[in-house]
Amino acid sequence: RKREDLTLAAILMAPAAAIIILVTAYPFLRSFWISLHKWNLTRPQEGRPFVGLDNYLYILKDPQFHDSLRVTLTFVIAAVTLEMLLAIGIALLLNRPFRGQWLVRMLALLPWAIPSVVNGIMWKWILNPSYGSLNGLLYSLGIIDKYIIWLGDPKLALGMVVWADIWKETPFIMLLFLAALQTIPHDLYEAARVDGSNAVQSFFNITLPLIRPTLFVAVALRTIWALKSFDLIYTLTAGGPSNGTAVVGYYTYVKSFVSLQLGRGAAVAYIMTFAVLLLVIVYQRALYREVRY
Repeated sequence: RKREDLTLAAILMAPAAAIIILVTAYPFLRSFWISLHKWNLTRPQEGRPFVGLDNYLYILKDPQFHDSLRVTLTFVIAAVTLEMLLAIGIALLLNRPFRGQWLVRMLALLPWAIPSVVNGIMWKWILNPSYGSLNGLLYSLGIIDKYIIWLGDPKLALGMVVWADIWKETPFIMLLFLAALQTIPHDLYEAARVDGSNAVQSFFNITLPLIRPTLFVAVALRTIWALKSFDLIYTLTAGGPSNGTAVVGYYTYVKSFVSLQLGRGAAVAYIMTFAVLLLVIVYQRALYREVRY
């Protein structure tokens, strides 16, 4: 009977397993095999010779990859840090009872529901140097005396990309923190208030320790997602100006679909895959240690 149950389970799982292999395992292995070959569609006469790890060595020595890695790290650190701070602050405000609380919570989640491509196009209109609403607002308030080309300077453009990412992704992190805050018993705050603890002391002694596992998860998710950013940057700045917003995801796109060097493009993708995998392992161990203690 046990053998029959195992056979039935295998038969029932076979269609799902076949789909997973078809859409996940095969492309994963196929792209890794491509990364080990010199596959340049602009020179089909050269064929697809096996080069081993030469594509990986080329990418690791490429100055453009170093620049894209620097831009990526800057983008990830700035975006994730500011998103965590803003999300915690908004969650603390929305956790307090007030009239119309459900409506405010629903409206706060709207930016997260917007697709990344739509978000990039929207911010491209907002930051337009001629008719953008940001220039119009700042000029009408007297903060600036002339319209600013927000996406014309590499550092300023990267800051605008970070801000556009913060505007979209902060609501999701806020939702995680809000759910964690609602699991904290109010008796702890009452006892702390009786002992003479103020709001700041209660936050660092009660709130922050109890939401720390959620904080680890939020930081891990947003770091991984930020490392893979492409669609927002492609629609907003296309990696410019002067590659000032060209993150590794955009560099991979250029190598694969602009230069048509599929082998090197696949190598970049796997370098980032290994980096993200290492980051996930570090976060998992840190989270496990935090939960255990």
